[in-house]
Amino acid sequence: MPTSTLESGKTGENLACDYLQQQGLTLLARNFRSRYGEIDLIMRDGSTVVFVEVRARQQHNLVDSLQSINASKQKKLIKTALYYLQTHSKLMDYPARFDVIAITNQPAASQINWIKDAFQTQ
Repeated sequence: MPTSTLESGKTGENLACDYLQQQGLTLLARNFRSRYGEIDLIMRDGSTVVFVEVRARQQHNLVDSLQSINASKQKKLIKTALYYLQTHSKLMDYPARFDVIAITNQPAASQINWIKDAFQTQ
């Protein structure tokens, strides 16, 4: 059982990455950082580039995973995604979307909820 927030986050990212790969997505990058922020996972779903925010929560946590990605966080994700695409120009012409993987840690197992196209660019 993870003991720190960092360990819990890494465990959640590993679960999310494995889950998405089982669904047929291909990993392009993990923990991509720029001066604007960080994107947990960058994947390809067919011809679509998918920027994935992973949220791991305890079962008793009152804040919904999707609600925790506020407008400010969305702007950071969008800027970081645009920077990624600019630095990987071969992907610039591909469609892109923002997904959220919400993981709820329960006593027996983790529940994974994949929210495709969780928010749009403004």
